[in-house]
Amino acid sequence: MKVKLKFLTVAIMIMTILIPSLRADEGMWIPLLIEKYNIKLMKEKGFKLSAEDIYSVNKACMKDAVLSFGGGCTGEVISPEGLLITNHHCGYGQIQDHSSLDHDYLTNGFWAMSHQEELTNPGLTVTFLKSMEDVTEKVLKGVTEGMDAAERDKIISANSNEIRKKAIEGTGYFASVRPFYMGNQYFLFVNESFRDIRLVGAPPSAIGKFGGETDNWIWPRHTGDFSLFRIYADKNNKPADYSKENVPYKPLYFFPISIKGVKEGDFTMVFGYPGTTTEYVSSYHIDMVKNYINPKMIAIRSKKIEIMEAAMATDPLIRIQYSAKKSGIANSWKKWIGEIQGLDKMNTIGKKQEFEAKFMKWVSEDNARMTKYGSILPMYKEFYTSLRDYTLANSYTNEVMNGAEILSFSRSLRILADIVDKNSSVDMINDTKTNLLTSSKKFFRNYNKATDKKLFVTVMTMYGKNLDSKWQAPEYIKFRNSCDGDFQSVADKLYDKTIFTDEAKYNAFVSGFNKSSVAKLKKDQFYLLANDASNFIADNVRGELTRINEEIQKLNKLYMAAQMEFDKEKIFYPDANSTLRLTYGQVKGYKSKDAVYFTHYTTLKGIMEKDNPEIYDYAVPSKLKELYLKKDFGRYTQDGEVPVCFIANNHTTGGNSGSPVLNADGQLIGVNFDRAWEGVASDMAYSPDQSRNISLDIRYALFLIDKFAGAGYLLREMTIVE
Repeated sequence: MKVKLKFLTVAIMIMTILIPSLRADEGMWIPLLIEKYNIKLMKEKGFKLSAEDIYSVNKACMKDAVLSFGGGCTGEVISPEGLLITNHHCGYGQIQDHSSLDHDYLTNGFWAMSHQEELTNPGLTVTFLKSMEDVTEKVLKGVTEGMDAAERDKIISANSNEIRKKAIEGTGYFASVRPFYMGNQYFLFVNESFRDIRLVGAPPSAIGKFGGETDNWIWPRHTGDFSLFRIYADKNNKPADYSKENVPYKPLYFFPISIKGVKEGDFTMVFGYPGTTTEYVSSYHIDMVKNYINPKMIAIRSKKIEIMEAAMATDPLIRIQYSAKKSGIANSWKKWIGEIQGLDKMNTIGKKQEFEAKFMKWVSEDNARMTKYGSILPMYKEFYTSLRDYTLANSYTNEVMNGAEILSFSRSLRILADIVDKNSSVDMINDTKTNLLTSSKKFFRNYNKATDKKLFVTVMTMYGKNLDSKWQAPEYIKFRNSCDGDFQSVADKLYDKTIFTDEAKYNAFVSGFNKSSVAKLKKDQFYLLANDASNFIADNVRGELTRINEEIQKLNKLYMAAQMEFDKEKIFYPDANSTLRLTYGQVKGYKSKDAVYFTHYTTLKGIMEKDNPEIYDYAVPSKLKELYLKKDFGRYTQDGEVPVCFIANNHTTGGNSGSPVLNADGQLIGVNFDRAWEGVASDMAYSPDQSRNISLDIRYALFLIDKFAGAGYLLREMTIVE
């Protein structure tokens, strides 16, 4: 079904957000608009600075110290020498890449005692926002009411390209134009990226990941989740590829650090790059996620995590190899579990349905509104009935085919097979071979055959049992039938026979790859399974999935406009979309459940209470115990204890990991790293009573750098406010 959308002017949007009315502390706000919509309320809550101190293009300000770290996290500059702090879990991949049995930085931590000891990280970038601008009128120039959607998108794309081109001409920057409010408003972002980023310090995992997956998404929390990196630039302070000639970056601004502490009710502000939220979707979307997609994704990841954890417990090398992999799948797994519970507790679907009933009553009271908005909810119902099946088929198949590494790794040869089949140039073929051989080194360094075999048997079994056969790839059905569904019986033979589990065989095969190799490759069972599944999804799922999602996106745009017209007294903050946002609130405890109230901070004493040498995630390092017993806390105490973490009611999500948490004076008091379990559903529904962001108290980080690591020289770079 096609739907033609009415054109929404900028004037309508501006009219809908003039009168402040929003639940306390909810929202991910656009820095450019803080002066217009937020600064008064922020000052009422205790903020002491101006909007221009937060965002300005005329002077150095806070935005110049906040960076996108690696494209998926946030970090902040904390010294005039380009030193930055982010989360341990954000730098985890880099720490793992530098780790080996001889230099196990995951287990033992890493601390550079000079610039010369800092470790390079090829491929890691950090990005700063230079400026942002509302370009809605420019983007929508030439778009008319009732225009065909394809033509509208073509005009918007052409306009956006022209805007980007003009914005960065002669600058060396890069730019993007991003939609807000479901495509009803557009902003231009001009950015600068740095490519020489070096690891400076990281605590051992027993601190940086203390509590492991058990404590993940949980309060009270006792995790020292931070790592330190340094940005390098050329001698002109400009971005450059790694070179020994590069020097520490001189930032426009860096955050002063407060060790005055936090107390209940203190103003807090989080500044970062939140990834994705869906606060304004219909009840049909929530129902699909909560009742259809998440349960099956949770089930398969539960099995995968179980296998990885069992293997990691048997061998220190396997622990190094699979720590980041397990954490990567466990993070979303546990979040999905919490989302289901939170959405249930808040009765989110019921509340959405109540809103939709009121909305439809309002729509039905006016013929023009009925014509414009009357079909939105019925069309949502129709689209989501199909969307949930296609979404599950796509997501579950990807989960299976990436669940055993041998399957995803085997697909890497597809490109080589294609270009050899097409008689591409020798240079192209040789370049592809070189790239494959280079990337394979990392794969085999972090690969364990026995563990992967167990994963393969499990995901193959679950694929057959938990996904309707009409969504299963033909090669899988053929394979399953050939072994009567007993994948264990054939796994040993297949894993011994394939080239994808033996680095020497793989390298020899790739190096000598030619037309006859293509035929051999097509006989490999793992390649056949992975390649056929990829083709099946492309041919039978992805096209329709894309079409339905495009139709829903059109509806979303119209529904967003309708909601803003329906409730003109409400400030509508835009959903997160990985652009720089600000959220503010207060340090605040919460009631978890009947008779259970959580206070706002944890201490080193709590770490000692959790200490259990028999459990990897709770084995406290001996040096930390010594410091505690001696009470050698330095100046990093509160009421005689070292504070570790604190909570506040700032509205955060994925991507806010590593974000600076600032006090009323704009000083760094913490590093955001998680959310509390009871409010983790805030991506879809924020709860004022229980949505809490969890932050590392900056005093714990300083205590560890100074007393635990003996790297106090780093503190001398910082501006520390007592």
